[in-house]
Amino acid sequence: MAVATAVGLRCRECGKEYEDGPINVCENDFAPLEVVYDYDLVKRELTRNSIGKRAFNMWRYRELLPEQEPISGFNTGGTPLYHAKRLGERLGGFKNLYLKYDGVCAPSLSFKDRVVAVSIARARRFGFKTVGCASTGNLANAVAAQAAQAGMKAVVLIPKDLEPAKVVNSQVYGATLVKIDGHYDDVNRLCSEIAADAKIGIVNVNLRAYYAEGSKSMGFEIMEQLGWRAPDNIVTCMAGGSLINKLSKAIQEFEKLGLLDKAPKTRFWGAQAAGCNPITAAIKTGTDVIRPVKEPRTIARSIAIGNPADGYFASRLCLDSGGGGDDVSDAEIRDGMRLLAESEGLFTETAGGVTVGTFAKLARAGRIDKNETTVLCITGQGLKTIDALMEPGVLPDAPTIKPTLGEFRDLKLG
Repeated sequence: MAVATAVGLRCRECGKEYEDGPINVCENDFAPLEVVYDYDLVKRELTRNSIGKRAFNMWRYRELLPEQEPISGFNTGGTPLYHAKRLGERLGGFKNLYLKYDGVCAPSLSFKDRVVAVSIARARRFGFKTVGCASTGNLANAVAAQAAQAGMKAVVLIPKDLEPAKVVNSQVYGATLVKIDGHYDDVNRLCSEIAADAKIGIVNVNLRAYYAEGSKSMGFEIMEQLGWRAPDNIVTCMAGGSLINKLSKAIQEFEKLGLLDKAPKTRFWGAQAAGCNPITAAIKTGTDVIRPVKEPRTIARSIAIGNPADGYFASRLCLDSGGGGDDVSDAEIRDGMRLLAESEGLFTETAGGVTVGTFAKLARAGRIDKNETTVLCITGQGLKTIDALMEPGVLPDAPTIKPTLGEFRDLKLG
């Protein structure tokens, strides 16, 4: 029997404590709630030795997750950390550049599998038989897939104009898919009403406090894969702002437990699309005041959240850590996707193109030290967003020839 180490919830602003339950905001100030752990108990249970004996998946660090008895996601996490030598060379000589590649995270090929595995287990514990979400694509895929693994029903709500691959990747698992005539923020508002009105566990609404904790597993893996140390820099795309905050929390927790060889001094760098950049706009002006984007316009639809729930905390983290952030145009997003593919042979979706494109921008501006250890978080698989590269002129037209050696030679390919 797994030892329960999560002991409740606490408001991130006023500190008011709550018992476990499907709630996500404080009744005093409407600030988000966060899971509280008994770290003394965690320290007794979770050591380098105990971790090393477990399967390499996200549940390897189960004492630092709010649910120690999973019902899905047994093949989730354990994704590779690549030393990106060729990409580092292309960008000016970064010798210690790494890629945390969640494009192979199972079952749905994005980091969202991590958060869903935690929230679905909690949903079952709280008595929900149906789970749902508001999604820009990847979360819908993950909820649909893991609900199928857990034998639960799934209802996923998405903006009507999502990429076809992400729509299919939700429906194939048998989930009920509902398209909303509006942007993600409209979908999220509706899901907030559904969570209050229906008996559905909405993973990123009434289960959000637990859901968000799953992202920490990416951070835990990065530190273990780097030899029990935190990187000097982490660059990741931002949508609602939760991932970057939980990567920071993961580092803080490993330090608290004495699992790191030296004190971390990680700087965090947030990346967004220029067509939907409420967090990076704040970072670039040195403030934590988030101005919502009412009409997102970007090919990076999976991170096009105009009113980010954790935007304030994400902006504050980047600024306080000594890092920062930037945003990139659609053309730069496509360039980032191609740069990663051509240099490292890894295909990422548009969100990954945002991360690579932003890092390239920061690197060229000399804002990140070439000699430091830097990790780029690549959060999803490129096969989900191939339409972004199919516009005329983005990729070269392939020649068509007759099946003769002479015509092949005439191509003068070298």
